[in-house]
Amino acid sequence: MEPGELVTSAPLAARLDIPSGPLFFPVTAYGPDGSVDLDTFRTHVRRGVEAGAAAVFACCGTGEFHALTPEEFEACVRAAVEAADGRVPVVAGAGYGTALAVRYARLAEAAGADGLLAMPPYLVVAGQEGLLRHYREVAAATALPVIVYQRDNAVFTPETVVGLARTDGIIGLKDGLGDLGLMQRVISAVRTEAPGDFLYFNGLPTAEQTQRAYRALGVTLYSSAVFCFAPEIALAFHQALRTGDETTVDKLLDGFYGPFVELRDRGRGYAVALVKAGVRLRGLDVGEVRPPLHEPPGDHVKQLAEVIERGYALLEEAK
Repeated sequence: MEPGELVTSAPLAARLDIPSGPLFFPVTAYGPDGSVDLDTFRTHVRRGVEAGAAAVFACCGTGEFHALTPEEFEACVRAAVEAADGRVPVVAGAGYGTALAVRYARLAEAAGADGLLAMPPYLVVAGQEGLLRHYREVAAATALPVIVYQRDNAVFTPETVVGLARTDGIIGLKDGLGDLGLMQRVISAVRTEAPGDFLYFNGLPTAEQTQRAYRALGVTLYSSAVFCFAPEIALAFHQALRTGDETTVDKLLDGFYGPFVELRDRGRGYAVALVKAGVRLRGLDVGEVRPPLHEPPGDHVKQLAEVIERGYALLEEAK
């Protein structure tokens, strides 16, 4: 498939499985008054697609799904679909309790999304039977393929993932937990009891840090928050990992990703707030994060600028 070729007729699972680049989780842009800035958001999404993203995951964790009203969510998903213009698939977040998750799923479908990322239900710690029922109801609510996000209060046994894999409309599992032993058991169980093209994603924060380990399990798809503000670095890492260029992988991990993660871990919510600051540093004013997240202080932003500069210097050295 050639870059830029329209792929809207292909099934979502097949489009996501094309190893053309990282998965792009854009930030949501806000104007000076705090309202959603759809024009800037379209620019952000369009630039990401043109830079080489394999897919756009709109209004998910990095996109502050938790902070958007249903009306804002639908408008942003529609804007992402417009900006992607059929070149890559657009997957939208859906979450909260079952009734609201179904509502968001239907809004995403109406806005033209190609699929859903079903995030953990709000707050409650549910048993496996209830979780399975929840995701099955979300999957049944629309014709959109669903990827289930494992993290926090939605952690699944291998048997439950087998149940998810056997559910019409559920095509994959995104792992934000990081228990590789559990992931191996999940993959083995699904391969044995529900064979097919079930997809797995590394969804840990700054997934590049752990992607070598996930690849050893056969998990090649991962989200990249770094792609939001440094797409060239994210693409170089993706390419190096895919082609076995261990020298480049090591240099970027040691000189860029490691320092970025150390800075990210200095503040709660920095997996979003620091990324948004990075987008602003790179010249696109996407506004600040909404409460309850908070902006990083000036010295952290300065350190982020230095980390980004170092990352691009590493790319120049590799030429």
